Amino acid sequence: MVRYLVVFAPLSLLWELAQLPLYTLWTQASPASIAYAVIHCTLGDMLIGVLALLVALLVTRAGPLERWRWGRVGAVAVGFGLVYTAFSEWFNTAVRMSWAYSDWMPLTPIVALGVSPLLQWLLLPTVALAWVRAAARKANQA
Repeated sequence: MVRYLVVFAPLSLLWELAQLPLYTLWTQASPASIAYAVIHCTLGDMLIGVLALLVALLVTRAGPLERWRWGRVGAVAVGFGLVYTAFSEWFNTAVRMSWAYSDWMPLTPIVALGVSPLLQWLLLPTVALAWVRAAARKANQA
């Protein structure tokens, strides 16, 4: 879990910073509000990432690291992250209206969800798990 977060956390921070222009916050909020949002969202991403991995490990009955079925663990973790993110984006943009997309945010065709946060949950857990897998293999060879 720690190895996963070592990669996942900085990637999440970088992603949050990179996608700022895709939200109205970028042009409508103060620098302090933007900084708070980045920190808040990064910490939320870390929590979602840890929960997604824990769910994946439980569902796949992963056991010790060397026995993980990486494809299954990754598919469940990514799936959990995607489902949660899709719900959260919809709820916060359509129901609570606590944030909004800028005109630059590409949207999915059926439900107006931001593509960037969905891509985040496809890519970041995959990259973090690939790094953990490579580190585990390297440690086993030593």
